[in-house]
Amino acid sequence: MKKISVLFLAACFAVSMVFVGCQDGTGDEITLGVIFPLSGPVAHFGTESSNGIILAAEEINAAGGILGRQIRLLVEDDENNTALTVSNFLRLTTQANVPVVMGSSTSGATMAIAPLAQQQGVVLISPSATNIAVTQFGDFIFRACFIDPFQGIVGADFAFDELGARRAAVLYDAGADYNTGLAEAFRDRFVARGGQIVAWEAYMTGAVDFNAQATRIRAADVDVVYLPNYLNDVALQAMQLRAQGVDAPLLGGDGWDGVVGVAGPEVVGSFWSAGFAADTTEPKGMAFVRAFEERFNMPATQFAALGHDTMMLVAQAITNAGSTDPRAIRDALAAIDGSFITGNIRFDENRNPIKGAAIMEIVERNGVLVNQYRTTVNP
Repeated sequence: MKKISVLFLAACFAVSMVFVGCQDGTGDEITLGVIFPLSGPVAHFGTESSNGIILAAEEINAAGGILGRQIRLLVEDDENNTALTVSNFLRLTTQANVPVVMGSSTSGATMAIAPLAQQQGVVLISPSATNIAVTQFGDFIFRACFIDPFQGIVGADFAFDELGARRAAVLYDAGADYNTGLAEAFRDRFVARGGQIVAWEAYMTGAVDFNAQATRIRAADVDVVYLPNYLNDVALQAMQLRAQGVDAPLLGGDGWDGVVGVAGPEVVGSFWSAGFAADTTEPKGMAFVRAFEERFNMPATQFAALGHDTMMLVAQAITNAGSTDPRAIRDALAAIDGSFITGNIRFDENRNPIKGAAIMEIVERNGVLVNQYRTTVNP
């Protein structure tokens, strides 16, 4: 393991006293906070983003660190539980006095701590919280991913232009901000382009039976079904839609990441928008994929790439600021315009990155489902 202080295993979040002995960000270290769901139903997302951050920090430290100082990461598991996200954030900011917190994975968890970050004047940057409201809490809040409306727009444009769809169905979790945001953005854009939403179907978080919705979607004779949901729901929905005779292409957002590991052949020929394509031919992206897979013995996904970019954005901001003062980091971060793993990144006035989205197609290769890059849709 390269030079880095990472409190990542059970000992790092078993007792809060772990943090008491490592508050100091002065001297030879710059201490940064990291909060992700490392266990629980969306641990897939958090673990990969956290690993991306760790890899980036190791690379930075091996190259001499930031401002001549090594990075020290304090990593917390929030289980995608907003109460834990808040308690972890408070511990990192009031006990460890970190100037920056990276996380969390989902919009709900991130929005639970965004007002606290703004109030305390601590930089908060999430690699994957896509809800548009995340950065609206104030000028200390950033993200490395595109926002929900952009994903919905990308999906609608791809459906209309590339799939030739004119009649669409939407099946979404009405109890989750992420799902609702994508669904509404897709609907508005698809209709604006001249398409029709002929089936608008909702369900509540935790549902496992989608046969009633599938029956209505089949009756609507659709050209595409938009599923702006998380991978486990998508796997069930795809199976039930196909069983009901719905053979239209399925389309979704970055919550599909990992669906090839839990779904069957019913998702072959489906599409989803991603922040990064692991089969990229861009040299910087290819080098990252190799390094990540070698370091963690697991495939590099968009969440890993976004985690890596998050750490690199923070490092670049601290370097440009020449300081670990949160206000200086905030101002330097807002001014960044440069090349990163997921593409060129610059921030708009709401601290959302201006960048493209990759469209991935699920294909079967040698009997295994894989994601294959299809195209990029730019803003």
